[in-house]
Amino acid sequence: MKIVIAGAGEVGYHLAHLLAEESHDILLIDTDKARLEYVEHNLDLMTVTGDSTSYAVLQQAEISKADLLIAVTSSEATNIATAIIGKKLGARQTITRINKMEYLIHKDILDLKDVGIDELISPESLTAREIKYLLKDSLSTDSFRFENGKLVFTGIQIGANSPLLGKTLAEAMQSIPERRFVIIAISRGSEVIIPKGETQFYPEDRIYFITMEEGMEDVLKLTGRHKQQIRKLMVLGGSRTGRHLARKLARKYQIKLIEKEYEKCLQLADELPDVLVIHADGSDVRTLEEEGIADTDAFVAVTGNSEINIISSLVAKNHGVKKTIALVDNVDYLNLVQNIGITSLINKKVIAAAFIFRYIRKGDIVALTNIHGLDAEVLEFEVGDACKITRKPIKDLHFPPDAVIGGVIRNNHAIIPSGKLQIQAGDKVVIFARTDSIHKVEKFLK
Repeated sequence: MKIVIAGAGEVGYHLAHLLAEESHDILLIDTDKARLEYVEHNLDLMTVTGDSTSYAVLQQAEISKADLLIAVTSSEATNIATAIIGKKLGARQTITRINKMEYLIHKDILDLKDVGIDELISPESLTAREIKYLLKDSLSTDSFRFENGKLVFTGIQIGANSPLLGKTLAEAMQSIPERRFVIIAISRGSEVIIPKGETQFYPEDRIYFITMEEGMEDVLKLTGRHKQQIRKLMVLGGSRTGRHLARKLARKYQIKLIEKEYEKCLQLADELPDVLVIHADGSDVRTLEEEGIADTDAFVAVTGNSEINIISSLVAKNHGVKKTIALVDNVDYLNLVQNIGITSLINKKVIAAAFIFRYIRKGDIVALTNIHGLDAEVLEFEVGDACKITRKPIKDLHFPPDAVIGGVIRNNHAIIPSGKLQIQAGDKVVIFARTDSIHKVEKFLK
């Protein structure tokens, strides 16, 4: 597939990196020559220097041969114009990054496909949606739901007093006779481990499960954790992400939104009548204490400053807040989550790039989700009649050792698979795999 990406910022670069590994023909356009030189040095792809709304630049990029044009510059107007012009010049499909929520809210009325825009993405809206999922469970560091919650992917960090410590996987599973979940991976430092029976658990391990919805009780029992309800939510930062998040969650939680700019506070108070908007500097510890941080169940920091988000989340954690989520700009920060004590670190550019990546790969692969801070992905796959994965029971498939089949949806019912299970055409299969094993896994899905 020939893909042209307009914008070599973090979204464009991260997306190009993902797609280059898939052997697509990638070309990146940007006005910043130095940025493109960095891309060429690190990735094996072509670049064109110039304005992506320019006829000459798009012609140089051979836009008429493009299967897909992705406009993800920092300028909404540039992205819209790029998609419209690119489609006119022959690009088969276009994806456009936007900032204004009104384009998403009214996209059916606007019918932007008529002017050449096939898909809209808003990093802020996608990030707010991800935070919403993370808040559903106070203990989870990551959480994805498949088939309306029939199967759940969740990550839990084991505590200092966990009954798992010192046990092997085989020993731990003896206490849970009914198979309503499976342990699919352990994150230990920067290492991702696909556990075997003899794998032992250590302090600070982050354990990833795929479970039936009713199996969450078993997961909590195994890890020695107790479910805690989130009712009171404090949001730091009236950014577009903070605004989207407060709007989505206002009916479910008691929300305090702290913003230091007075004019923005007035706008937020008008837009969000069910949210308590507070004019204050949330980076100040005393302010957080005065606004009741110790009485808060979850704290989400989404200001435009990564350091403030991290430090304020650590303050919240130190005051006993059950769940802390910090938005960070630097992708490298995502790997710190296990070491600094914050429940979840998220990056909206990575989230946006992952969304586009899933869109490109849609087809038999229903969903593909990157897990923050891990070199691994979760795939949801719909099994076709000729798939190799249907030919033998799971134990006889010689499935890649760095991947595991974690769950199956068959006839609208969830199954936690054993080695004896034989997958059938029409099943939906959830697979966890290290990123470098994705290609090996895909051979079984053809």
